[in-house]
Order: sequence, then structure tokens, then C-alpha cells
Amino acid sequence: MAMTFIDQTIVSIAAPKIQSELHLSGTGVQWAVNAYLLALAAFFALGGRLSDTLGHTRMAVIGVIVFAGASGLCGLTPTGSLAQTWIIVFRAVQGVGGAFMYPAALAIVVNTFDLRSRGRALALFFGIAGGLTAVGPILGGYLTEWTWRGIFWVNIPVALVALLLIAISRPKTQYRPAPIDWVGVLLIAAGVALSVFGFQQSHVWGWTNPLIGLSIAAGAVLLVVFFRYERGRPSPLIDVAIFSDRTFRVQCLILGISMAVFLPMFFFASEYAAVSLGQDTQKSGVTLLYFFIGFVVTSQLGGRMLDRVGAKRPIFMGSVIAAVGFYLWASKATSLDINQLTWPIIVSGAGMGLMVSPSNTDAVNRASSVSYGEATGITQTVRNYASSLSFAVLGTVMISIFQSRISDSLVQQHMPRKAADALAASITHGAYSGSGSGSSSSSSGIPPFIRADFAHGVQYVFYIMSGLMALAAIVALLGLRGGVQAAPATAEAEAEHATAEDSPAA
Repeated sequence: MAMTFIDQTIVSIAAPKIQSELHLSGTGVQWAVNAYLLALAAFFALGGRLSDTLGHTRMAVIGVIVFAGASGLCGLTPTGSLAQTWIIVFRAVQGVGGAFMYPAALAIVVNTFDLRSRGRALALFFGIAGGLTAVGPILGGYLTEWTWRGIFWVNIPVALVALLLIAISRPKTQYRPAPIDWVGVLLIAAGVALSVFGFQQSHVWGWTNPLIGLSIAAGAVLLVVFFRYERGRPSPLIDVAIFSDRTFRVQCLILGISMAVFLPMFFFASEYAAVSLGQDTQKSGVTLLYFFIGFVVTSQLGGRMLDRVGAKRPIFMGSVIAAVGFYLWASKATSLDINQLTWPIIVSGAGMGLMVSPSNTDAVNRASSVSYGEATGITQTVRNYASSLSFAVLGTVMISIFQSRISDSLVQQHMPRKAADALAASITHGAYSGSGSGSSSSSSGIPPFIRADFAHGVQYVFYIMSGLMALAAIVALLGLRGGVQAAPATAEAEAEHATAEDSPAA
């Protein structure tokens, strides 16, 4: 699963070299990054359903093979007129492979451990995946110095190890064969894809472009149609009755809020390190390691607390700690001193680590033993939808503050306001018109006032993140019940009607 996490960030590091060598357009390199994220979000629900109906181990193996195969083909992208289409298509196939792999992998872990020990198991699972995610930007930097193709080829040996470990461990899970609701697949994939596309393009086309609102609105309408269509279906893609469980609804809301912070944080933190602190790729990656020092340690604590006292306490405490951490991070951002930022970054990571794993685990625990993949597909769709929305909104806030500050700085240097506004708009558009990596690749020649102005933009973003985590704490406090979840009464009945799967070839 760490491969799916790493590929959300590692390609952005190599984007300038990919664009230069393959002669991609600005839109082309943007979609070399976004096609993966879009496909991942659109097909999570299908991946979860397939793992529950065809077998979790089987789908994990298929997902790993598809992901690794697409990675290899991305690394073999030819130069010339075919390059742009080739890399975008196989980046999308990578996303499909990740969408198949992730719910199946998580369902295997959930099926392997009973309810009372599942918190610790999934805490280790998310802790390792999260820690390896932090390695992505660092690894991407070093591999790009050799060849950008290496960031894709590195997935192949990792996939081979994964397949070997699956063959050795022979995971035993249960699944229930059932037909696939292909109309539901089309509705949710199109709904998520259109909405996420609108959010992704908002900082490129601008919110005033009517296509942005049309895309987001059309996606939202399709998701409403999907929800209504699924009710009463004999074999739905998603059993929407699971939303009648109050705890599941609340946990989805908490996960949505927390992922509106967690995933965008990688982008804004790495851009801040590159632009405001003037760090190169490797050093900016190391900065993110501070976050995961806190994250990995407290994720284990959060899992143990979940098993011992239930989900409410670690989620509430973690959200409060994260809110404090992001607030301190924001307050120190304009100092441009990494030494003052180290502890706020660690505290932010500690808070997120304490609450993310228990929230994920408690949500999946609400599903039946043959529906863990489906529940994971739902939670991951919510997470990706929320992070896409957040990235669009926070990116707009960042650009607005950054542009305003640059314009004021230029006026202070005796440039006419009209010319200052035009130059500020050009600078901010140049920083964000590609994949989000343009500023990172050329930070050495950035004037000091630009560094300071960028820091002020990031400061507002992290204040908003602090507020979002405070909101997550309030939702947890008011919406979650205390205590440890009781084991489902229907578990034995479900097991009787399920099919056993004990090997990749089952």
C-alpha cells in the first residue's frame, strides 16, 4: 500500500525533468500528476466491491500487478509525439491498480485480526505506510538525479517483494461472490471524476471559468443520483444502508475533515521548504520526516487506545493536538527558520497519527466481515473527495494572499500599482500553473521578499488547517460515543454464507 501513497507525491518532484525531456506542455505535465490521483479517487468504490466479491487476496495480487506493470510502462515512455498521451494513460492505469490494491490490502489486515487487536494491527499498517510516504520526496529527489524514469521503475522490485510476501503468508479472508452493479460503477466513477477534475483545474483555469462550476455541479448531481439508485438494489455497488450507522457517518465526516488537512499538507509544506526556506528537494523531503516522527510514534499509541478504550478518546485528543501543532506551525512560518518549526511540525504529525488510524479502523469495523473492502472503498472515496476540495480551496487562498503580498511589496519598491498587480499575477500563475513543482525546481534565485510573501500565504493555509482539526475535535466530541465497540452479532451467520480464500490462487 505504501506504493500508492508514495506515488501521490514522488512524481511531482520529477515533474520538471519529465516535462523537459519529453517536451510536455504545461497541461500535459499537470495531467501526468493528476491522472493518477483522478483514477485512484474514481475507482476506489469499484476496487472495494471487487475485493469483497472476488476475494481480497486475489484483488491485492491483481492490483499489485496492474500497478507495477503501469509503473514500468510509465518508465518506458517514448520521446516524441506519443509521449504525452502515453504517460498520462499509464499514470491513470497506475491509479486503477492502486484503487484495486488498497481496499483489498486493508481488508486482508482487518480480516486477519479480531476486533480487540485490530487497532494495534492497523496502527502498525498505517504507521509503516505513512513513514514510507515521507521517504517518497527524498527518494524521488535522488532517483531523479539519475533518471526520472527511476521513480517508476522502483515500484517493480517493491511489487515483486509484495507478491512474494503474499505467497508466503497466504492470507485467509472471506468473500461473497456477487454480480457487479456496472451502472453504479459508471455513476460513481463519473461523479467523483467530474468533481475532482473541477477541483484540480480550479487553480489553473480560475474559479470564474464556468466549466469549473459546471464540472463540480455535474459530479455532485451524479453522486446524488448514484446514492438514490443504489437504495433497494439487490446487489448494489455500495450498500448505502451502512450510512444508517451513526458512528460510520460521523467517522466518514471526521476522515473527510482530517484528509482535507493531511494530503494538502504535503504539497504546501514541501513548497514552503523549497520557496521560503530555499531548501533543495532532498532537504525539503527531510523536513517532512519531522512530521512522520510524530505520526509514526503516536499512531501506535492511537491503535492501542482504540483497542482499550474505544475510538472517541484518541480521535478527540489527536485532533486537538494537531490543531495546536498546525497553529504553532502557522505562527512560526514567517520566521523562515527551520529550527523554530521543528517542534510544531512534530506536534502536528503526532496529533494526526493519534487520530487517523483509529478513525479509519473504527469506520471499517462497522462493516460486516464480507464487506470490509466496500467500507474501505467508501472511506477512501470520502478522503480523496475531501482532499481534492480542500486542495482547491486552500490553493486559491494561498494564491490570493501570495499575490496580494507580492503586489504590496513591489509597490513599496516604488513600482506603480497597476504594473505591480500584473507582475504579481504573473509570478503566482507561474508558480502554480504546472504540477505544483515549478517553484521547487527554481528556488535558488528567488528574491527575499518573495520568500517572505510566500511564507505569509502558507501561514494562512496552516491557520485554516488548525481550524479544520479543531472542527474534527468538536465533531468527535459531540458525534462519537465512548467505549469499545461490541463485536457484531451477525459475524457467525455471515461466515456461514461466505467463501473462504486462503491463497493468491484461491
